Amino acid sequence: MRFTPGARTNWQSHAKGQVLYVTDGVGLVGTRDGEVVRITTGETVKCPAGEEHWHGATGTTPMAHIAMVVGDESGDGTAWLEPVTDDQYTAALATIGH
Repeated sequence: MRFTPGARTNWQSHAKGQVLYVTDGVGLVGTRDGEVVRITTGETVKCPAGEEHWHGATGTTPMAHIAMVVGDESGDGTAWLEPVTDDQYTAALATIGH
């Protein structure tokens, strides 16, 4: 998946977790408790099962990643939630000094 600067997913969670591998650029992963992780090319981030999170590009740099989830015969267990607000995204950028 590719993100242009400022683009991000909705809030989401995964029944069995999710693994993100960054293939290009610089991005962010944010959680409901306000933790924000800066991710860059070649890095891998694990989102635990059931953790509500979002991911996307920084405000000035595109980012691309491969997102992997574990599924079974009933699907991949992804729960798509509401959009990340501009205020939430701006606060995330501020935590990384961007």
